[in-house]
Amino acid sequence: MRDPMHHIYLFGHRQPDADSIASVIGYADFKNRSEPGRYIPARCGELNPETRFMLERFSIPEPVLIPSVKPRLSDITYKPVFSLQQDVPAVDVATLMAKEGIRNVVITDEAGKPVGMVGEHALAGSYIQTIHLAELAVTPLPVESLARILHATIIVSARQMLQGRVYIAIDALQVTLGKMTEKDIVVVGDNEPAQLALVSAGIACLIIAQGAPVGERVATTAAQHGVCILSTELDAFGIGKMINLSLPAREVMEINVPVLTFSDTITHARQVVSASKFRAACIVAPDGTLAGILTRTTLLDDVRRSVILLDHNEASQAVDGIEEADIVEIIDHHRLGAITTLKPIRFFNDPVGATSTIIAMKFMESGLTPSRQVAGALLSGILSDTLSLRMSTTTHRDIQAVKYLASVCGEDPDQLGIALLEQGMDLSGIPLEIILARDTKEYILSEKKVMISQVMVPSFAWNNERDEVIRAELARMKATSGSAMVLVLFTNVLEKSSDLYGIADPDLLQDIFGEDLPVRLEGVMSRKLDFLPWLGARLRGQARP
Repeated sequence: MRDPMHHIYLFGHRQPDADSIASVIGYADFKNRSEPGRYIPARCGELNPETRFMLERFSIPEPVLIPSVKPRLSDITYKPVFSLQQDVPAVDVATLMAKEGIRNVVITDEAGKPVGMVGEHALAGSYIQTIHLAELAVTPLPVESLARILHATIIVSARQMLQGRVYIAIDALQVTLGKMTEKDIVVVGDNEPAQLALVSAGIACLIIAQGAPVGERVATTAAQHGVCILSTELDAFGIGKMINLSLPAREVMEINVPVLTFSDTITHARQVVSASKFRAACIVAPDGTLAGILTRTTLLDDVRRSVILLDHNEASQAVDGIEEADIVEIIDHHRLGAITTLKPIRFFNDPVGATSTIIAMKFMESGLTPSRQVAGALLSGILSDTLSLRMSTTTHRDIQAVKYLASVCGEDPDQLGIALLEQGMDLSGIPLEIILARDTKEYILSEKKVMISQVMVPSFAWNNERDEVIRAELARMKATSGSAMVLVLFTNVLEKSSDLYGIADPDLLQDIFGEDLPVRLEGVMSRKLDFLPWLGARLRGQARP
């Protein structure tokens, strides 16, 4: 399987139109001819009806929706995660640490969900506890497990589980016997009378230290009284220490371990890990089970997604998180905006009518032929952005590209253009907020944030009937976006003009337009060619040409 970070994602602008989506699809197909599967067509916004119509007409899957390219934990390659269940003895945790050279072991429940962590500090704390007769104990533990922990041989196996206090028989035998119960465990040395007395008292288990011999009489008596006998080479002190490590992991683990998911950003993860006393965090799958462990070392690499931007070159119009991505190429046909990259990149900007024209020219110049589906999408992108070659932005190369693409996909450009226009102008039943947001772009002009929306209308009666509602929505957009000016062009293709509405400081509007809005702008069809340059000049204090 190819590493996802090897992929290069192609994005149009935040409010993707037909040209933006078509150029993403077309250029991904073009690039994948030489590197199959590496280039992924993507989008960062919802599709408008015109674009959906284009995709459905030519049976093209929607580009994958990626709202943000901020590096996420899913972009990191992880080492194998080591975990143990909460009932295992602490000594198993220590063994795993020593074997794998790790400092923390995640502890999970029976379902595999993290419930805590045992680090070197917690493990050392459980090991160096001062041994007192009243403090040493064994929680429910299989006899076989205790034998394994003590490196002991089971001489008599009279029961399966042990649970009780542990005594080291250093007091007078009568004192020790006076403390015993049937659940307790006693550590004794090479003293057969003491061994016999203890097993006869009916304790749970007798541990013979330092490899002392166990006589047949002791073993027989133990079996008769249901007493387990273990023999180990460890001395009494060593047995006490190891019994401390027989505690289940749940009793020595620390809780409140930070938990993250693969969808969390790396920036957020760095903050969490840095603030954690473990200097680590657990990563869980959607079902809550442990999927990985994140440490400071894991976060050292500079992880960035590689992207290609099409049909825009301004950070304000790009996918969220673009400042944390690795931009490798930009193809556009708009004005140059403010965007910076970490290294030199390929940048192609050509003032044709549509970015789809540039992609079509790449196919034509390379000798490669797009599929019918890709050709249909690129044709739709050009016809949409140039209003069927009627816009003032139309060039001879747009016309040439339309002829070429129409011959490949077998579509009549006039009929396809009408169908696209009908979809774009179908505003019935759609809230005004959504209509204005479909084709809204942000610009920084003379250090002012300006939002400009454009809506194609069947007639100017449509916006005239909604005059007050439009003003109210523009005021809301200005308040929520923090823009200095919010404008919308209602463009009538048949009349080749636009009605301009807007909201800003009244003095600013008066200085720019010289009259109250709305105002009819004759001959203004293109936002980027007919209106934006003029507005930018006015904001710089220049006279209208």
